[in-house]
Amino acid sequence: MDNTITKTEKSKRTSGVRSSMRRRETLSGYIFIGPMLIGLLVITIIPTVLTFILSFADWSFIAGIDKIKFTGIKNFTRLFNDDVFLISLKNNIYLLLVVPIQLIISLVLAVIIDKLVYLKSFFKIIFFLPYISSIVAVAICFQLLFQPSYGPINQFLRAIGVNNPPTWLADIHYALPSVMVIMVWVGIGFCLIVYMAALQAIPKDLYESADIDGAGTWTRFAKITFPMVSPTTFFLLVTGFISSFKAFDIIKVLTEGRPAYSTSVVTYYLYTTAFENLKTGYASSMALILFGFVLLITLFQMYGQKKWVNY
Repeated sequence: MDNTITKTEKSKRTSGVRSSMRRRETLSGYIFIGPMLIGLLVITIIPTVLTFILSFADWSFIAGIDKIKFTGIKNFTRLFNDDVFLISLKNNIYLLLVVPIQLIISLVLAVIIDKLVYLKSFFKIIFFLPYISSIVAVAICFQLLFQPSYGPINQFLRAIGVNNPPTWLADIHYALPSVMVIMVWVGIGFCLIVYMAALQAIPKDLYESADIDGAGTWTRFAKITFPMVSPTTFFLLVTGFISSFKAFDIIKVLTEGRPAYSTSVVTYYLYTTAFENLKTGYASSMALILFGFVLLITLFQMYGQKKWVNY
């Protein structure tokens, strides 16, 4: 009987110690993740909820909270009758083309550098430099390069016999393609680094087997390289599309949406609406529409990746 009581007491004591340790471990875990949770709550979750609420209201952030006037779906109805918003959204869709162009160039360069080039680290640095450079400095450099009268690009075109070269950033037809070229140039470095890491993870045995079977360069690329880097391609595709919808800094510094809104994008129009025209509610509805487009494209990619991504 005494032995039974002793065992029961020991069991309770052990259980109590374990519970205390578990509570301390749980508390320690919350302390470690607390700063991140607070940052997520303050910087992301609360602003997202407020944006959703304000998208149904007519309000300016310089007015008091008591000035909020809910208008239902009026902001959204107005959006799809707003020519500037529709042009900005169309430009954002055009900017999506930047991503596949970046990926194709980056993959080709990564394969060439990985297989045929010495001093790989040197070329990684060279291609990665534009990505880590200040976008303001990059934009100013390209403003000089694309300068219609004295820019090096037009000077070269005149030297080879082009009498009336484009005015690039000042031309409604060439401004957006010029911005897209710059975005491709800036983004290639990041994609290249990620692709080279993926290429180095491919087992060499696969290529040796392909060589024994007499597979050519294109066959090895199509049957081994591309399928093996498809998860990396999917990752870069999703993050690239999201980044293209968030394009703002290069537009702000380079063109400010000009000429005639030909380079305006939703984020820039949202910025001018909220902070220059002081229409916070209307800008919030733009942000919600932008979120919806990004979500739809991401879900579409998540569904499509099951058919072409090999894990």
